[in-house]
Amino acid sequence: MADWLIVGLGNPGREYEGTRHNVGFAVLDELADRWGLPPQRRERFRGRLAEGRAATGSEPQGAPARGPRVALLWPMTYMNEAGRCAGPARGSYRLPIERVLVVHDEIDLPFGEVRTRLGGGLAGHNGLKSISREMGGPGFWRVRAGVGRPDSTDPEIVASYVLTRFREPAAEVAALVERASRSAEELILGAID
Repeated sequence: MADWLIVGLGNPGREYEGTRHNVGFAVLDELADRWGLPPQRRERFRGRLAEGRAATGSEPQGAPARGPRVALLWPMTYMNEAGRCAGPARGSYRLPIERVLVVHDEIDLPFGEVRTRLGGGLAGHNGLKSISREMGGPGFWRVRAGVGRPDSTDPEIVASYVLTRFREPAAEVAALVERASRSAEELILGAID
């Protein structure tokens, strides 16, 4: 059982670790750590899965989390086919589409900016297109982590840009991940309506 399915977008493999496209994976790692979810991830739905409860922040030191039940999913299908992982997971948990949260990189936001929204356009993001296709529409929640945009609209340059490691200082990248994690947490705990 889960009250929320949280999908972090990224690509599997060491060569993609620390890239702009994998910020969704980094946010899920942060959430799993914050909420004390088991570090061992089960292989399920063509991805890695961690289940537990979100911490509300009011639990006494060392007490178990008492928030909503969450399932965190790291698709291992590569970005362009993330829906082949997320769609079956949503079906298995029998969640309405508005109880799915997708955390992803967003080139249309300046680096460091984070926005949360329900539904909306897909802005050419292949991971979002795949999830929308497999879930029957774009009516899921998103946490959009701004990674900035290259000085070109050429698709090859944009693809190369999102697949490169962050050039910003590590502290600024960590701050971006923390802001996106906080936004996801606020949504899950009901602070965002």
